[in-house]
Amino acid sequence: MNPWIVPGAVVRLASQIDWGIGQVQSSIGSRVTVNFEHAGKRVLDCDTVSLEVVDPERDS
Repeated sequence: MNPWIVPGAVVRLASQIDWGIGQVQSSIGSRVTVNFEHAGKRVLDCDTVSLEVVDPERDS
């Protein structure tokens, strides 16, 4: 798992770009809770999905 995926990090889910960017709320093991701007709060398993950390000022 990406060591930068920590609470407060801004991320994008590669397979669901239409969800927009999200902020990591919690990270326990491979499970990450993210609050996305267009999809709300989602619990994701980083062993099966690809989250990418983004710079919200540059990539929004």
